[in-house]
Amino acid sequence: MNTDITASVKPEYPVIDRNPPFTKVVGNFKTLDYLRFVTLTGVSVTVGYLSGIKPGLKGPSMVTGGLIGLMGGFMYAYQNSAGRLMGFFPNEDEVARYQKRFGKKIMNLKLHP
Repeated sequence: MNTDITASVKPEYPVIDRNPPFTKVVGNFKTLDYLRFVTLTGVSVTVGYLSGIKPGLKGPSMVTGGLIGLMGGFMYAYQNSAGRLMGFFPNEDEVARYQKRFGKKIMNLKLHP
């Protein structure tokens, strides 16, 4: 069984990089990605603190919630950024930036409204 998503689902938007490396994906984070990342982390810290039933558990519960939120927020931002580079999410900004920076036309330019 092939578990590669790119083998079973064709991208709807222009593909900038079919298999982007970690550094390219993180470098492609938008302001909204960082905002979601920080918001999810902050909410998780708060929920962790409030879920600590006893006073001695509030600190460790807050740290655990914060770490879970930090990892979840990073993975969510990473997924959105990689999806835009691979053409699975709308990526008009990335296409324009790539064409301006490298002067190359991107094949399969069928942008959806």
